[in-house]
Amino acid sequence: MNYAIIGFGEIGQTLAKAFARKGIAVSVATTRNPESFASAATAIGPGITPTTLAEAVRADVVFLAVRFQSHPDVAKALPSWQGKIIVDVTNAYGVSAEDLGGRPSAKVVEEAFAGGRLVKGFNHLVAAVLDQDPAVHGGRRVVFLTSDDDDAATQIGALAENLGFAPIKLGALSEGGLLVQAHDKSWGRLIFKDLVKFDS
Repeated sequence: MNYAIIGFGEIGQTLAKAFARKGIAVSVATTRNPESFASAATAIGPGITPTTLAEAVRADVVFLAVRFQSHPDVAKALPSWQGKIIVDVTNAYGVSAEDLGGRPSAKVVEEAFAGGRLVKGFNHLVAAVLDQDPAVHGGRRVVFLTSDDDDAATQIGALAENLGFAPIKLGALSEGGLLVQAHDKSWGRLIFKDLVKFDS
């Protein structure tokens, strides 16, 4: 299983640091030439590889860490996303309910990535919190996952555990997805909730 992060802003870099902390290799890409952010990527750790968008989309698991409005541009990078897992880390804050067609933002993203298996996750915490070591006071920081594909959610849950987080599945996108989505000027009820799970 290989991984890529598309988007190298605050959240993309924070995710890259989470991979680097655990020594898990990940490619990072933007729509720009990889040379333009290579030094920032390599400064994070040896397993963080700057690459082109065309190369990054070949990964088995792609983290979508771009602005919500930019997701269609990334989706166009492949004619079909069959067999790939897309982790939607976007937030549609400022995007109207009309623009979303009354659907959860993750359903809109899922539609753009034809054939892909979408998991919404890692989006409910601000970068400054996500950037901290997920081991907290003897527990692990919680990340919420929601998907219409239970197998994909299980695989991303296993990755989240490898990264040191405590994954909690919230069910389908049309249910759990509403708890961790932003749209218009509102935030889902679980957005910004910094929770820690203690294993008994």
